[in-house]
Amino acid sequence: MTIIPKVRIKSIDVLKGLVMVIMALDHIRDFIHFPAFFFDPTDPEQSTLPIFFTRFITHFCAPIFCFLAGTSAFMVGKRKSKKELSSFLLKRGLWLVFVEIVIINFGWFFDVYFNTVVLGVIWSLGISMILLAVLIHLRRSFILVFSLVLIFGHNLLDNIHFDGNMFWSILHEFSIYNLFYGGKIAFAYPIIPWVAVMSLGYCFGSFYDKSYDAEKRKKIFNIIGILAIITFVILRFINTYGDPIPWNNYGLFSKNLISFFNPSKYPPSLDYLLMTLGAAFIFLANSEKLKGRVVDFFSTFGRVPFFYYILHLYLIHLIALIFAELSGFGWQTMILEEWVNDTAALKGFGYSLWVVYAVWIGVIILLYPICKKFDNYKQNNKDKWWLSYL
Repeated sequence: MTIIPKVRIKSIDVLKGLVMVIMALDHIRDFIHFPAFFFDPTDPEQSTLPIFFTRFITHFCAPIFCFLAGTSAFMVGKRKSKKELSSFLLKRGLWLVFVEIVIINFGWFFDVYFNTVVLGVIWSLGISMILLAVLIHLRRSFILVFSLVLIFGHNLLDNIHFDGNMFWSILHEFSIYNLFYGGKIAFAYPIIPWVAVMSLGYCFGSFYDKSYDAEKRKKIFNIIGILAIITFVILRFINTYGDPIPWNNYGLFSKNLISFFNPSKYPPSLDYLLMTLGAAFIFLANSEKLKGRVVDFFSTFGRVPFFYYILHLYLIHLIALIFAELSGFGWQTMILEEWVNDTAALKGFGYSLWVVYAVWIGVIILLYPICKKFDNYKQNNKDKWWLSYL
Protein backbone atom coordinates (compact mmCIF):
# COMPACT_ATOMS: atom_id res chain seq x y z
CA MET A 1 0.00 0.00 0.00
CA THR A 2 1.30 3.45 -0.91
CA ILE A 3 1.67 5.73 2.11
CA ILE A 4 0.33 9.22 1.46
CA PRO A 5 1.47 11.92 3.90
CA LYS A 6 -1.33 13.33 6.04
CA VAL A 7 -2.11 16.91 5.03
CA ARG A 8 -4.80 18.78 6.94
CA ILE A 9 -7.13 21.18 5.13
CA LYS A 10 -7.22 24.29 7.31
CA SER A 11 -10.61 25.51 6.05
CA ILE A 12 -12.16 22.21 7.19
CA ASP A 13 -10.50 22.46 10.60
CA VAL A 14 -11.69 26.06 10.96
CA LEU A 15 -15.28 25.17 10.09
CA LYS A 16 -15.24 22.16 12.41
CA GLY A 17 -13.86 24.29 15.22
CA LEU A 18 -16.33 27.10 14.58
CA VAL A 19 -19.37 24.83 14.76
CA MET A 20 -18.02 23.08 17.87
CA VAL A 21 -17.57 26.40 19.65
CA ILE A 22 -21.06 27.57 18.61
CA MET A 23 -22.56 24.26 19.71
CA ALA A 24 -21.49 24.90 23.30
CA LEU A 25 -23.67 28.02 23.36
CA ASP A 26 -26.83 26.00 22.83
CA HIS A 27 -25.89 23.45 25.46
CA ILE A 28 -25.23 26.19 28.00
CA ARG A 29 -28.58 27.74 27.12
CA ASP A 30 -30.25 24.38 27.80
CA PHE A 31 -28.76 24.19 31.27
CA ILE A 32 -28.88 27.73 32.66
CA HIS A 33 -31.19 29.98 30.61
CA PHE A 34 -34.32 30.85 32.61
CA PRO A 35 -36.82 30.72 29.68
CA ALA A 36 -35.45 27.33 28.56
CA PHE A 37 -37.46 25.71 31.36
CA PHE A 38 -40.73 27.27 30.17
CA PHE A 39 -40.81 27.28 26.36
CA ASP A 40 -39.06 26.14 23.20
CA PRO A 41 -36.70 28.86 21.93
CA THR A 42 -37.99 28.25 18.39
CA ASP A 43 -41.66 28.78 19.31
CA PRO A 44 -42.75 31.89 17.35
CA GLU A 45 -45.54 32.62 19.81
CA GLN A 46 -43.33 32.76 22.91
CA SER A 47 -39.73 33.28 21.84
CA THR A 48 -37.91 36.51 20.99
CA LEU A 49 -35.45 37.16 18.17
CA PRO A 50 -32.36 37.17 20.46
CA ILE A 51 -33.41 33.87 22.05
CA PHE A 52 -34.35 32.33 18.71
CA PHE A 53 -31.12 33.29 16.95
CA THR A 54 -29.10 32.00 19.89
CA ARG A 55 -30.67 28.66 19.07
CA PHE A 56 -30.72 29.19 15.29
CA ILE A 57 -26.96 29.59 14.85
CA THR A 58 -26.44 26.22 16.50
CA HIS A 59 -28.66 24.52 13.89
CA PHE A 60 -25.64 24.48 11.61
CA CYS A 61 -23.49 22.36 13.91
CA ALA A 62 -24.79 18.79 13.49
CA PRO A 63 -25.22 18.69 9.68
CA ILE A 64 -21.90 20.45 9.03
CA PHE A 65 -20.00 18.16 11.36
CA CYS A 66 -21.70 15.05 9.93
CA PHE A 67 -20.89 16.17 6.37
CA LEU A 68 -17.25 16.94 7.26
CA ALA A 69 -16.93 13.59 9.03
CA GLY A 70 -17.63 11.99 5.67
CA THR A 71 -15.11 14.26 3.96
CA SER A 72 -12.51 13.33 6.58
CA ALA A 73 -13.26 9.64 6.02
CA PHE A 74 -12.45 10.07 2.33
CA MET A 75 -9.14 11.71 3.21
CA VAL A 76 -8.28 8.93 5.65
CA GLY A 77 -9.06 6.50 2.84
CA LYS A 78 -6.33 8.01 0.69
CA ARG A 79 -3.82 6.57 3.15
CA LYS A 80 -5.54 3.20 3.54
CA SER A 81 -6.92 0.42 1.40
CA LYS A 82 -10.72 0.11 1.10
CA LYS A 83 -10.61 -2.85 3.47
CA GLU A 84 -8.57 -0.92 6.03
CA LEU A 85 -10.83 2.14 5.79
CA SER A 86 -13.93 -0.01 6.13
CA SER A 87 -12.51 -1.65 9.24
CA PHE A 88 -11.57 1.74 10.70
CA LEU A 89 -15.05 3.19 10.09
CA LEU A 90 -16.74 0.12 11.54
CA LYS A 91 -14.65 0.16 14.74
CA ARG A 92 -14.89 3.92 15.15
CA GLY A 93 -18.65 3.79 14.55
CA LEU A 94 -19.15 1.12 17.22
CA TRP A 95 -16.97 3.14 19.58
CA LEU A 96 -19.08 6.27 19.04
CA VAL A 97 -22.31 4.37 19.70
CA PHE A 98 -20.84 3.09 22.98
CA VAL A 99 -19.63 6.56 23.92
CA GLU A 100 -23.06 8.07 23.23
CA ILE A 101 -24.89 5.55 25.39
CA VAL A 102 -22.46 5.54 28.30
CA ILE A 103 -20.16 8.58 28.42
CA ILE A 104 -22.25 11.25 26.66
CA ASN A 105 -25.51 10.30 28.36
CA PHE A 106 -23.88 10.39 31.77
CA GLY A 107 -22.51 13.82 30.89
CA TRP A 108 -26.01 15.08 30.08
CA PHE A 109 -27.75 13.61 33.12
CA PHE A 110 -25.15 12.74 35.82
CA ASP A 111 -27.51 9.86 36.59
CA VAL A 112 -25.80 6.56 37.42
CA TYR A 113 -29.11 4.72 36.89
CA PHE A 114 -29.48 5.96 33.29
CA ASN A 115 -33.21 6.62 33.70
CA THR A 116 -33.13 8.42 30.35
CA VAL A 117 -30.94 7.46 27.40
CA VAL A 118 -30.84 9.88 24.47
CA LEU A 119 -29.45 8.65 21.16
CA GLY A 120 -28.19 11.94 19.80
CA VAL A 121 -25.62 13.32 17.41
CA ILE A 122 -22.73 11.04 18.47
CA TRP A 123 -24.93 7.98 18.03
CA SER A 124 -25.92 9.29 14.60
CA LEU A 125 -22.30 9.74 13.59
CA GLY A 126 -21.48 6.24 14.84
CA ILE A 127 -24.29 4.49 12.97
CA SER A 128 -23.57 6.54 9.84
CA MET A 129 -19.91 5.48 9.97
CA ILE A 130 -20.90 1.84 10.30
CA LEU A 131 -23.10 2.13 7.20
CA LEU A 132 -20.45 4.16 5.37
CA ALA A 133 -18.04 1.27 6.03
CA VAL A 134 -20.25 -0.72 3.64
CA LEU A 135 -21.07 2.07 1.19
CA ILE A 136 -17.44 2.89 0.39
CA HIS A 137 -17.13 -0.42 -1.46
CA LEU A 138 -19.63 0.82 -4.04
CA ARG A 139 -18.88 3.13 -6.96
CA ARG A 140 -18.67 6.76 -5.89
CA SER A 141 -21.29 7.75 -8.45
CA PHE A 142 -23.72 5.34 -6.79
CA ILE A 143 -22.91 6.74 -3.33
CA LEU A 144 -23.59 10.25 -4.64
CA VAL A 145 -26.95 9.26 -6.15
CA PHE A 146 -27.87 7.37 -2.95
CA SER A 147 -27.01 10.43 -0.84
CA LEU A 148 -28.96 12.91 -2.98
CA VAL A 149 -32.03 10.68 -3.30
CA LEU A 150 -32.17 10.17 0.46
CA ILE A 151 -31.62 13.85 1.25
CA PHE A 152 -34.10 15.18 -1.32
CA GLY A 153 -36.65 12.40 -1.02
CA HIS A 154 -36.80 11.38 2.64
CA ASN A 155 -39.59 13.86 3.46
CA LEU A 156 -41.89 11.61 1.43
CA LEU A 157 -41.72 9.33 4.48
CA ASP A 158 -43.01 11.98 6.89
CA ASN A 159 -46.60 10.72 6.84
CA ILE A 160 -45.65 7.10 7.39
CA HIS A 161 -46.00 6.06 11.03
CA PHE A 162 -45.69 2.72 12.80
CA ASP A 163 -46.76 3.17 16.39
CA GLY A 164 -44.55 1.29 18.80
CA ASN A 165 -42.13 0.23 16.09
CA MET A 166 -38.65 0.93 17.43
CA PHE A 167 -36.98 -0.02 14.15
CA TRP A 168 -38.91 2.69 12.31
CA SER A 169 -37.92 5.18 15.01
CA ILE A 170 -34.28 4.27 14.50
CA LEU A 171 -34.72 4.86 10.78
CA HIS A 172 -36.78 8.02 10.47
CA GLU A 173 -38.98 9.17 13.36
CA PHE A 174 -38.22 10.88 16.66
CA SER A 175 -39.77 8.67 19.35
CA ILE A 176 -39.42 7.78 23.02
CA TYR A 177 -39.81 4.26 24.38
CA ASN A 178 -39.90 2.70 27.83
CA LEU A 179 -37.05 0.36 28.71
CA PHE A 180 -37.29 -2.93 30.57
CA TYR A 181 -35.77 -1.50 33.78
CA GLY A 182 -38.17 1.43 33.95
CA GLY A 183 -36.05 3.97 32.08
CA LYS A 184 -36.69 5.67 28.75
CA ILE A 185 -34.81 5.81 25.46
CA ALA A 186 -35.20 8.66 22.97
CA PHE A 187 -34.26 8.29 19.31
CA ALA A 188 -33.43 11.97 18.73
CA TYR A 189 -31.26 11.46 15.62
CA PRO A 190 -32.79 8.78 13.32
CA ILE A 191 -30.48 7.28 10.71
CA ILE A 192 -32.36 8.79 7.73
CA PRO A 193 -31.15 11.16 6.38
CA TRP A 194 -28.02 11.54 8.56
CA VAL A 195 -26.23 8.65 6.87
CA ALA A 196 -26.79 10.40 3.51
CA VAL A 197 -25.26 13.62 4.85
CA MET A 198 -22.10 11.74 5.82
CA SER A 199 -21.93 9.77 2.57
CA LEU A 200 -22.41 13.03 0.63
CA GLY A 201 -19.45 14.48 2.54
CA TYR A 202 -17.46 11.38 1.58
CA CYS A 203 -18.22 12.01 -2.10
CA PHE A 204 -17.08 15.62 -1.83
CA GLY A 205 -13.77 14.58 -0.30
CA SER A 206 -12.42 14.10 -3.82
CA PHE A 207 -12.57 17.88 -4.34
CA TYR A 208 -9.71 18.15 -1.84
CA ASP A 209 -7.35 15.95 -3.81
CA LYS A 210 -3.99 17.68 -4.22
CA SER A 211 -4.37 17.62 -7.99
CA TYR A 212 -7.71 19.45 -7.91
CA ASP A 213 -7.57 23.13 -8.82
CA ALA A 214 -8.36 25.31 -5.78
CA GLU A 215 -10.05 28.08 -7.81
CA LYS A 216 -12.27 25.56 -9.56
CA ARG A 217 -13.20 24.06 -6.18
CA LYS A 218 -14.03 27.54 -4.87
CA LYS A 219 -16.28 28.27 -7.85
CA ILE A 220 -18.11 24.94 -7.65
CA PHE A 221 -18.65 25.19 -3.87
CA ASN A 222 -19.95 28.75 -4.17
CA ILE A 223 -22.40 27.70 -6.88
CA ILE A 224 -23.63 24.70 -4.86
CA GLY A 225 -23.94 26.77 -1.70
CA ILE A 226 -25.86 29.61 -3.35
CA LEU A 227 -28.18 27.21 -5.21
CA ALA A 228 -28.86 25.33 -1.96
CA ILE A 229 -29.80 28.55 -0.12
CA ILE A 230 -32.01 29.71 -3.02
CA THR A 231 -33.72 26.30 -3.16
CA PHE A 232 -34.30 26.46 0.60
CA VAL A 233 -35.95 29.88 0.34
CA ILE A 234 -38.17 28.79 -2.58
CA LEU A 235 -39.27 25.51 -0.98
CA ARG A 236 -39.84 27.17 2.37
CA PHE A 237 -41.87 29.95 0.79
CA ILE A 238 -43.98 27.58 -1.31
CA ASN A 239 -44.72 25.50 1.82
CA THR A 240 -45.66 22.30 -0.02
CA TYR A 241 -42.62 20.03 0.26
CA GLY A 242 -39.31 19.98 2.09
CA ASP A 243 -40.47 20.14 5.70
CA PRO A 244 -43.19 18.35 7.68
CA ILE A 245 -44.06 21.54 9.58
CA PRO A 246 -44.85 24.48 7.25
CA TRP A 247 -44.10 28.02 8.37
CA ASN A 248 -47.00 30.24 9.39
CA ASN A 249 -47.85 33.88 8.83
CA TYR A 250 -48.43 35.40 12.28
CA GLY A 251 -48.93 38.91 10.97
CA LEU A 252 -45.82 40.12 12.79
CA PHE A 253 -42.39 40.29 11.14
CA SER A 254 -40.43 38.88 14.10
CA LYS A 255 -42.74 35.89 14.52
CA ASN A 256 -42.81 35.25 10.76
CA LEU A 257 -39.00 35.33 10.70
CA ILE A 258 -38.78 32.79 13.52
CA SER A 259 -41.30 30.51 11.85
CA PHE A 260 -39.68 30.73 8.41
CA PHE A 261 -36.15 30.02 9.63
CA ASN A 262 -37.12 27.13 11.85
CA PRO A 263 -37.23 24.03 9.64
CA SER A 264 -37.47 20.65 11.35
CA LYS A 265 -34.32 19.16 12.86
CA TYR A 266 -35.54 15.85 14.35
CA PRO A 267 -35.05 14.32 11.81
CA PRO A 268 -33.50 17.05 9.65
CA SER A 269 -35.81 18.04 6.81
CA LEU A 270 -34.70 18.84 3.27
CA ASP A 271 -35.21 22.55 4.05
CA TYR A 272 -33.02 22.23 7.14
CA LEU A 273 -30.20 20.55 5.23
CA LEU A 274 -30.35 22.97 2.30
CA MET A 275 -30.12 25.91 4.69
CA THR A 276 -27.25 24.56 6.80
CA LEU A 277 -25.16 22.72 4.22
CA GLY A 278 -25.62 25.56 1.74
CA ALA A 279 -23.97 27.89 4.23
CA ALA A 280 -21.22 25.31 4.80
CA PHE A 281 -20.34 25.15 1.10
CA ILE A 282 -20.13 28.95 0.89
CA PHE A 283 -17.87 29.06 3.96
CA LEU A 284 -15.60 26.30 2.66
CA ALA A 285 -15.37 28.02 -0.73
CA ASN A 286 -14.17 31.30 0.72
CA SER A 287 -12.10 30.38 3.75
CA GLU A 288 -9.14 28.45 2.32
CA LYS A 289 -6.82 31.44 2.30
CA LEU A 290 -7.77 32.76 5.73
CA LYS A 291 -4.87 33.11 8.15
CA GLY A 292 -4.16 34.58 11.54
CA ARG A 293 -4.75 34.00 15.23
CA VAL A 294 -8.52 33.70 14.94
CA VAL A 295 -8.14 30.98 12.31
CA ASP A 296 -5.58 29.16 14.47
CA PHE A 297 -7.88 29.49 17.49
CA PHE A 298 -10.84 27.78 15.84
CA SER A 299 -8.61 25.27 14.05
CA THR A 300 -7.39 24.01 17.43
CA PHE A 301 -10.90 22.94 18.38
CA GLY A 302 -11.47 21.58 14.88
CA ARG A 303 -8.49 19.23 15.18
CA VAL A 304 -9.72 17.68 18.47
CA PRO A 305 -13.53 17.87 18.14
CA PHE A 306 -14.42 14.63 19.92
CA PHE A 307 -12.11 15.34 22.85
CA TYR A 308 -13.59 18.85 23.10
CA TYR A 309 -17.17 17.56 22.84
CA ILE A 310 -16.85 15.33 25.89
CA LEU A 311 -14.98 17.94 27.93
CA HIS A 312 -17.41 20.77 27.17
CA LEU A 313 -20.45 18.70 28.10
CA TYR A 314 -19.10 17.66 31.51
CA LEU A 315 -17.83 21.17 32.24
CA ILE A 316 -21.17 22.80 31.34
CA HIS A 317 -23.14 20.36 33.47
CA LEU A 318 -20.74 20.88 36.38
CA ILE A 319 -21.16 24.66 36.07
CA ALA A 320 -24.95 24.25 36.02
CA LEU A 321 -24.74 22.07 39.13
CA ILE A 322 -22.76 24.78 40.95
CA PHE A 323 -25.18 27.49 39.80
CA ALA A 324 -28.14 25.43 41.03
CA GLU A 325 -26.51 25.06 44.44
CA LEU A 326 -25.64 28.76 44.72
CA SER A 327 -29.13 29.86 43.65
CA GLY A 328 -30.90 27.76 46.26
CA PHE A 329 -32.18 24.96 44.05
CA GLY A 330 -29.58 22.53 45.32
CA TRP A 331 -27.00 20.66 43.33
CA GLN A 332 -29.13 17.52 43.52
CA THR A 333 -31.63 19.03 41.08
CA MET A 334 -28.97 18.75 38.40
CA ILE A 335 -28.81 14.98 38.82
CA LEU A 336 -31.36 14.46 36.09
CA GLU A 337 -33.77 11.60 35.48
CA GLU A 338 -35.24 13.32 32.41
CA TRP A 339 -34.19 16.00 29.95
CA VAL A 340 -32.99 19.09 31.81
CA ASN A 341 -35.66 21.42 30.38
CA ASP A 342 -38.43 18.95 31.31
CA THR A 343 -37.35 18.70 34.94
CA ALA A 344 -40.14 20.16 37.08
CA ALA A 345 -37.84 20.89 40.02
CA LEU A 346 -35.87 23.33 37.85
CA LYS A 347 -38.82 25.56 36.95
CA GLY A 348 -37.74 29.05 37.97
CA PHE A 349 -34.03 28.27 37.82
CA GLY A 350 -31.79 30.04 35.36
CA TYR A 351 -30.39 33.36 34.29
CA SER A 352 -30.69 36.02 31.61
CA LEU A 353 -29.36 35.54 28.09
CA TRP A 354 -26.31 37.72 28.73
CA VAL A 355 -25.24 35.30 31.48
CA VAL A 356 -25.52 32.43 28.99
CA TYR A 357 -23.16 34.25 26.63
CA ALA A 358 -20.76 35.16 29.46
CA VAL A 359 -20.57 31.54 30.63
CA TRP A 360 -20.11 30.42 27.02
CA ILE A 361 -17.10 32.69 26.58
CA GLY A 362 -15.71 31.47 29.90
CA VAL A 363 -16.11 27.81 28.92
CA ILE A 364 -14.31 28.33 25.62
CA ILE A 365 -11.48 30.22 27.32
CA LEU A 366 -11.10 27.43 29.88
CA LEU A 367 -11.12 24.65 27.29
CA TYR A 368 -8.82 26.26 24.73
CA PRO A 369 -5.46 25.60 26.49
CA ILE A 370 -6.52 22.03 27.30
CA CYS A 371 -7.51 21.36 23.69
CA LYS A 372 -4.34 23.08 22.48
CA LYS A 373 -2.19 20.84 24.64
CA PHE A 374 -4.02 17.72 23.50
CA ASP A 375 -3.78 18.85 19.87
CA ASN A 376 0.00 19.22 20.24
CA TYR A 377 0.19 15.78 21.80
CA LYS A 378 -1.74 14.28 18.87
CA GLN A 379 0.45 16.04 16.32
CA ASN A 380 3.62 14.76 18.03
CA ASN A 381 2.38 11.19 18.55
CA LYS A 382 0.82 10.20 15.25
CA ASP A 383 2.15 6.68 15.70
CA LYS A 384 -0.30 6.05 18.58
CA TRP A 385 -3.31 4.38 16.92
CA TRP A 386 -5.70 5.00 19.82
CA LEU A 387 -5.46 8.77 19.33
CA SER A 388 -7.51 8.43 16.14
CA TYR A 389 -10.47 7.47 18.35
CA LEU A 390 -10.24 10.73 20.29
